[in-house]
Amino acid sequence: MKRRDFLIGTTAITLTEFLAGCETQADLKVKLLKNTIPAQMVSKFRGELTSRPKLSFQPQESLTELFSLLQGWQKKSLLEKEQSSKNKTENIYIAKLFSLLQGWQKKSLLEKEQSSKNKTENIYIANLVTLGDYWLANAIKQKLIRPLTLNSESLSRWNTLPKKWRDLVTRNDQGDVDTQGKIWAAPYQWGTTLIAYRVDKFKTLGWQPKDWKDLWRPELEGNISLLNQPREVIGLTLKKLGKSYNTKNIDQVENLKSELEKLNKQVKFYSSDNYLQPLTIGDTWLAVGWSNDILPLLKKRKEIAAILPQSGTALWANLWVEPTDSAKTDLTEKWIDFCWQPQIAKQMSLLTQASSPVLLGINNNPLLFPPQKIIEKSEFLAPLANTTIEKYRNLWQEIRQPI
Repeated sequence: MKRRDFLIGTTAITLTEFLAGCETQADLKVKLLKNTIPAQMVSKFRGELTSRPKLSFQPQESLTELFSLLQGWQKKSLLEKEQSSKNKTENIYIAKLFSLLQGWQKKSLLEKEQSSKNKTENIYIANLVTLGDYWLANAIKQKLIRPLTLNSESLSRWNTLPKKWRDLVTRNDQGDVDTQGKIWAAPYQWGTTLIAYRVDKFKTLGWQPKDWKDLWRPELEGNISLLNQPREVIGLTLKKLGKSYNTKNIDQVENLKSELEKLNKQVKFYSSDNYLQPLTIGDTWLAVGWSNDILPLLKKRKEIAAILPQSGTALWANLWVEPTDSAKTDLTEKWIDFCWQPQIAKQMSLLTQASSPVLLGINNNPLLFPPQKIIEKSEFLAPLANTTIEKYRNLWQEIRQPI
């Protein structure tokens, strides 16, 4: 999955002032999703540190790109270990060949040079990386990340996080949710799947959308855009039928396929990138999308409103994770603790239009800080078995086939 972030005006992250010039010199290296951390928050964090360390916060365009970085670092580490083992074997052989002493010496010099180069390159592995919750299970299974060790302050704040967010990142070594597992990530930002709609069009209709079931109303035929995501679309249909987003035996859910076929007739198009543009020009009347796309748009376009479905919705989260081979530094724990401070979390949430898990219960903006009763009905998209994923994929393809 990917979530597309809108540029958030002057608060968008432009962290060149925090790059250490040469990244290898930075004391804390962070690769993060673009627009998720305001630059002024990094400046405030540095100001609170007595040691005045050098910080490198480098934004990346997508969660997919960040996951690929983790995979690339692991591959590089494995190749280096393999080469190191090979070199040891070769060294034993070379040591036995006195006549090749001169060649051995030359090889040794080259190896030292390569070792020095590798150490320099290893410094580029970030200490912390943003990871979407959807990727967490695979990151654990592929050994791309290691469990977090929290200091006393961070652990104290961890214990105040809502159970839903603690459970999300407490997993076993196979990546499955396990309350007896380890803490693999620190959630710092989350959001929802919302329904956005044209106020003027619905004023003419004489009603406003309130829940998923409204997407099936006949007057919306051909006027809806949906995310091009099987888990989201099948999930909201399951929710309409009173089921979970994470239903495993979808082939046993009565009327699921027929409901999806009816919904498909309502849809003008599917897109995970361009679903809001037609809404802004009135080409569609309603769109289902992610809150970090929709909330910034509401500030600019008064003719567009949004609602949280009353029966609950899908949740997503951005997490801090430690790459397996990254250097240990107490600055990672200090940064996590900083993000979990209530006042800092509130400022970040307002600037980025994505909430923090430490702020549940604030009621001044129900779209940014959803009511507890809706959160309780909402779900993160849990990892599913391959056989279950195949069922979702097959159903998705069936209902998308032209009639």
